[in-house]
Amino acid sequence: MAHRKTRVASCIGMALLAFGGTCAAATQGSDARPWMNPRLSPDQRAELVLKAMTQDEKFHLIRTEFGDNQNGHTMSPGALGSAGYQPALARLGLPAIQESDAGLGVAKPLKLGATALPSGLATAASFDPAVAFAGGAMIGGEAHRRGFNVMLAGGVDLVRDPRNGRNFEYAGEDPLLAGLIAGNAIAGIQSQHLVSTIKHYALNDLETDRNTLSANIDRAAARESDLLAFEIAIATGKPGSVMCSYNRINAVYACEDDWLLNQVLKHDWHYPGFVMSDWGAVHSAAKAALAGLDQESAGETFDKEVYFDQPLRAAVASGEVPQSRIDDMARRILRSLFAAGVIDHPAKPAPIDFDADRKVAQRTEEAGAVLLRNRDALLPLSAAQSVAVIGGHADKGVLTGGGSSAVQSPQGNAVPGLAPTDWPGPRLYQPSAPLAAIERRAHGKVDYASGDDIAAAAKLAARAKVAVVFVEQWAAESFDVPHLALPGNQDALVEAVAKANPHTIVVLENNGPVAMPWLDQVGAVLEAWYPGAAGGEAIARLLYGEVDPSGRLPVTWPRDESQLPRPTIPGAGLASIGMPPQGQPAQDVDYNVEGANVGYRWYQRKHLEPLFPFGYGLTYTHFEYSDFKPRVEHGRVTASFTVSNRGSRAGVDVPQLYVTLPGSGEVRRLAGWCRVNLKPGQSAHLVATADPRLLANFDGQGRHWQQPAGDYQLQLGHSATSFQGEGKVTLAAASWGADASPAGVAQPCMTGG
Repeated sequence: MAHRKTRVASCIGMALLAFGGTCAAATQGSDARPWMNPRLSPDQRAELVLKAMTQDEKFHLIRTEFGDNQNGHTMSPGALGSAGYQPALARLGLPAIQESDAGLGVAKPLKLGATALPSGLATAASFDPAVAFAGGAMIGGEAHRRGFNVMLAGGVDLVRDPRNGRNFEYAGEDPLLAGLIAGNAIAGIQSQHLVSTIKHYALNDLETDRNTLSANIDRAAARESDLLAFEIAIATGKPGSVMCSYNRINAVYACEDDWLLNQVLKHDWHYPGFVMSDWGAVHSAAKAALAGLDQESAGETFDKEVYFDQPLRAAVASGEVPQSRIDDMARRILRSLFAAGVIDHPAKPAPIDFDADRKVAQRTEEAGAVLLRNRDALLPLSAAQSVAVIGGHADKGVLTGGGSSAVQSPQGNAVPGLAPTDWPGPRLYQPSAPLAAIERRAHGKVDYASGDDIAAAAKLAARAKVAVVFVEQWAAESFDVPHLALPGNQDALVEAVAKANPHTIVVLENNGPVAMPWLDQVGAVLEAWYPGAAGGEAIARLLYGEVDPSGRLPVTWPRDESQLPRPTIPGAGLASIGMPPQGQPAQDVDYNVEGANVGYRWYQRKHLEPLFPFGYGLTYTHFEYSDFKPRVEHGRVTASFTVSNRGSRAGVDVPQLYVTLPGSGEVRRLAGWCRVNLKPGQSAHLVATADPRLLANFDGQGRHWQQPAGDYQLQLGHSATSFQGEGKVTLAAASWGADASPAGVAQPCMTGG
């Protein structure tokens, strides 16, 4: 095959996409409502409304009601049956606020259904901000056509523990990757004229006893890890709202933490939007308002009292809270509504093209599924092979994570009635059956066994050329799993099938890393995450090579719990699904154990070899790197290199740029990456730019970022542990304030000359 070069690539040093406002209809507002003039800025429009508001209207704006009637709650007239509702202010021309869960699709109302994206980890595994933006735009469009104008999306808490029940909502363990992926998803949602939140601010990295758990961490370490992910995502996606979290941080509740909300978010990051509470996360009136909370969410249902009504009014009357703070709260909310286009482009019911939206979900899954193992090139499958499909309800559909982000298909739940049927259930399956998708492609015989009878499943597998075993791990908001083992008898099922058929493929539908005691006995493993509305079709296309696996792990995969910073989670578990809590929940979690060295950085620091490293993923072809040349240009650290497809198939590669700072030992950081699609024999010459935020440390005492002087080692990786190209650059010392951007901000990666 002739050696060719191409310039088709998408390289990431920082954000590719950022929400830049809306294009409103060019209609003048009347003299009575000058804020309806779309030619004015969001700040000008918000100020005009504020001047016209009464005190009662301001207090109306700074709290929402619960918008659902589930579990015996009373739903306000006019609410759409979802997370939050605020009646319209008709006198001012302001619409009702209709808030929808969540970041993977319109989670409610369940009766209507919506298109489910794959899990956030699948989107992160794509390493593709364009995929994140498209997914955000899809679910934002559906929300808008359901009548919603605020979407409770944008999960960006770092994965500090693979057992956290909400990891599937988030974007991995690395602050740069998580920030760019979540930020672009937010930008996609807001492109559809909705306000998107970013959540859960901050360090809501465990669910066990989340309402009182204190996440204890040095502030500088927080700025370099979880808060850096939020900083990048906010700069990228410009979310209209930040949702403060349930937990405490260093003993202070997040929704009344002045350092978190006022000092970091609003002062250092110059955030112009508003802070809303999570549902049940408010514990005070004056203290929360003065600390920076702008809106109380569903306090009448979830808080001990509605703090942002009579208690806050009393605090204003006594002078404890100045009137200027109430005005600032209302102004910030109004500004976000105008900036996102909520006022100029009212949400209203409209037809939804579910077929087109399913294609978006399918492309996300195909970009984010990770091939973990492929011994002797067992994959891709041949249409001529007979197949035994086993387990995981693969004859019905694919699994979805639970809690407030669970999205039900318009066709309903493919496997109804599984525990738990109440919160954090119901346990939902998307009606996209892998079995049917495999049958459409296979010319040979295809048989199915549920896996409940292990001996029968093994017998079926022995008669087929290949066996595909689907295993699953359900996780959800409000609980963590106590261990990494797959639930039930699934490990025994895989071992029995693999013993009966050496050509066994395992497909994982799960929240994140799980134990795989059978790994060396199977031929291939595909990490499908929670694969979304078209998951069955996407999985079949990947198995049969209609699309090349291109996902890379956004989380490190430990060998077992002993490798984790905290081997146990006291109190983790959920009795209703057969995992009784293990002991009493702790009231504190010590994140200073790893500090800013989350995930792959922890493994480097402790000299641990994980089962699969961050950034790892196989393809059906083979890529090589050459001509690696790091340099400093105009104050920016860049690296040029060539990527070549040496295999016989087209495929996607994700070369990753890592940097080790002087004096940091062996702990390297992801500083940028590229995503490139190459045909057999093609090459691409690329230039990646290191994000300057990854070239500095945060000085907690001096409250500034410090770029140390010395040699910086740059490495080009296939993952966080496999490199093909390295070099050094020398940088002078530099610093910038906590409220300033670094000089020489990186631009997106480019093709080289």
